[in-house]
Amino acid sequence: MAPRSGIGLKHPAVLSIVLLASLVPYVADATLGEPASTVATDAQSLKASVKSSPQTNYRIDEIALPSGTTLREFSTPGGPVFAVAWSGPAIPDLKQTLGGYFDSFVAGAKASRTGHHHLQISGDKFVMQSSGHMRAFTGRAYLPQAVPAGVSVDELH
Repeated sequence: MAPRSGIGLKHPAVLSIVLLASLVPYVADATLGEPASTVATDAQSLKASVKSSPQTNYRIDEIALPSGTTLREFSTPGGPVFAVAWSGPAIPDLKQTLGGYFDSFVAGAKASRTGHHHLQISGDKFVMQSSGHMRAFTGRAYLPQAVPAGVSVDELH
């Protein structure tokens, strides 16, 4: 399924998100769709703090980035990161955070037209929602097919 159409890449909000994503030097792993095993090592190299919260059938690793942004990574026990969410004054490095799904984000951002400060990309394999303005960004990306049974996507924030 192709991403829904929405804000074009020339739109200031989308252009800001893409530009900030490419300029932000803070790298945060694990990457969407990849094993969650590297979270602690990467957070240590970033001098970021990590707090893990086990849920019923998934785990949330919350990483406080040096920028002041909080990045939450959702993974199944021994499995992949099936969702990421962020909130704070800066957008995390989306190329690193989205990994192999970054190209889907770029393509979806070019085709998207949903609002002035909002980006919505919806597909069978990749969903991303991002909104905000300077110093107040929020967003999430998830893999619908990888969300564990019984988990509502509304929990992924």
